[in-house]
Amino acid sequence: MSMFSTGILVLTSPLHTLPLRIAPVLSSAAQLVERTLYVHLHPGLNLGSGSQPRPVFIPPVVDLSTLITRLYSNAADICGHLDIRVLLTNVRTQSAAGSGTTIPNCPFPTPQPLSHSPEVVLTDFPLQDPGQSHQVTQCLQKYTGHCYVCSPSLPSVLLHPQLMRLQEKEEGLQEPEEKEEPLETYSHVVVGGTFDRLHGAHKTLLNISCLLANRRFLIGVCDQAMLKKKVLKELIEPYSLRVQTLREFLQDIKPSLQVEIVPLDDPFGVSVVDPLLQCIVVSEETRKGGEAVNKKRIENGLPVLVLHEIQLLKDAHHTETEEEKISSSSLRSRLLGTLLTPAKDTSHLPPVPYVIGLTGGSGSGKSSIAKQLEALGAVRIDCDKLGHEVYQPGTAAYHRVVEEFGSDILNEDNTINRRALGKKVFGDQERLKALTNIVWPEIALLVKNTIRQSGEEGKQVCVVDAAVLLEAGWTDMVHEVWVTVIPEDEAVSRITERDGVTTDDALRRLHSQWSNTKQVEHANVVLSTLWEPEVTRKQVLKAWNLLQKRIQQRQETQ
Repeated sequence: MSMFSTGILVLTSPLHTLPLRIAPVLSSAAQLVERTLYVHLHPGLNLGSGSQPRPVFIPPVVDLSTLITRLYSNAADICGHLDIRVLLTNVRTQSAAGSGTTIPNCPFPTPQPLSHSPEVVLTDFPLQDPGQSHQVTQCLQKYTGHCYVCSPSLPSVLLHPQLMRLQEKEEGLQEPEEKEEPLETYSHVVVGGTFDRLHGAHKTLLNISCLLANRRFLIGVCDQAMLKKKVLKELIEPYSLRVQTLREFLQDIKPSLQVEIVPLDDPFGVSVVDPLLQCIVVSEETRKGGEAVNKKRIENGLPVLVLHEIQLLKDAHHTETEEEKISSSSLRSRLLGTLLTPAKDTSHLPPVPYVIGLTGGSGSGKSSIAKQLEALGAVRIDCDKLGHEVYQPGTAAYHRVVEEFGSDILNEDNTINRRALGKKVFGDQERLKALTNIVWPEIALLVKNTIRQSGEEGKQVCVVDAAVLLEAGWTDMVHEVWVTVIPEDEAVSRITERDGVTTDDALRRLHSQWSNTKQVEHANVVLSTLWEPEVTRKQVLKAWNLLQKRIQQRQETQ
């Protein structure tokens, strides 16, 4: 069956049987939908009665909260590539539902637009008779069209034939004897977080917060100062993009909510000063933070917030270096070695050899990565070594440097004393620029010559190992830019240990270079040597294998 970009899954099973169905239903849906799957809950919906059912409000109950957590958890395990969104427009208490709606108990006075237009509707509704199929699919199309803006000819798929094996298990389940436990709701709910690359754990937090909130939802999003200690903070999406993604998601799942998103520059933000707030949603991990918020609110003369705790979602795919829970830091670590941004137009360069420009700050492990790439078959071009060559007596750069900076920079054997030269340019941007204007173009010529020779020898890949690749503007010589990053404190530790300099000297050296963040802005691929050598080795191998695929695809298209 053809794949659809976006679909709506209408779940009709009773709440007590749905937990059994989620995994196989999602598995079946993932074979049909490849990008976004909206989930609409209507337990007990009968699509085969002969009369057209209408959407109604369903009450927020504890089992529904548990189901949402289960759904996102299963989705992460089974179909992590899908953007799952559980829609809550039709979830509301009867008292709240009665206000502001033109049709009693109708959550959709008009069809709700979604940010991604649905191309197919799926359901778990069980057919009692195969002859019902046409009637049920028509009924499903009309029902979905009443709820959401979608094409009148929206194709519909009944997933039940693929779920038949569950029937025996479901028949063994008894109807719950007690009435479902209602979920306490609040007018004003608050959460905080980074919300980088919205994943299942974020969506669980947001969905349950939207279940609890019946008027206003306040979200503090970590910005700048709150990101400093984050793992691979250079790969965190910009604040504006994270906010945009949040708004789109929340507009889809519960458009009736008043959503306020504010930057979070300290652990508390507005949660300790807003008198209207009633509930803060936390996880096992952030409960202490919620308790600290309440302590501050008491100090500020404000009522304490109800702490609603949700489960952390386990990450079935985590590695030894990643957290057991689903987390943004794990997702960022999985981006290492992959193509983050497509290569720019390099039609001015020969297609062979394919040239990687590898750069990174002092202590970042750039050269160790270059050596690993060399072992995999790349030609390594060491620009630091070439830099020594351009200072040799008799070269064009040698004469120009002596003329510019004086003969007192020479050793007894007339070679340039790099330390004496360094003292003349240290802290003097104009003098430093005068030096780089002489040396960098000469190094670039040597790099180009080496690349050309490598091509003549039939070499497929060259790696230009250059600390100043970006500062020198050498990106026009390479097909892709790869950047290595490590946290500043780790870089300082490595530099002081390796070079025997003070912490202040190491910091000065790092601050004289482009920051990690600035370098990553120019990167096609990012790598990090923060972890054990074996982790780096696997990372580099992944980057190399993906590079080989890109080169092959490039050759095929040409």
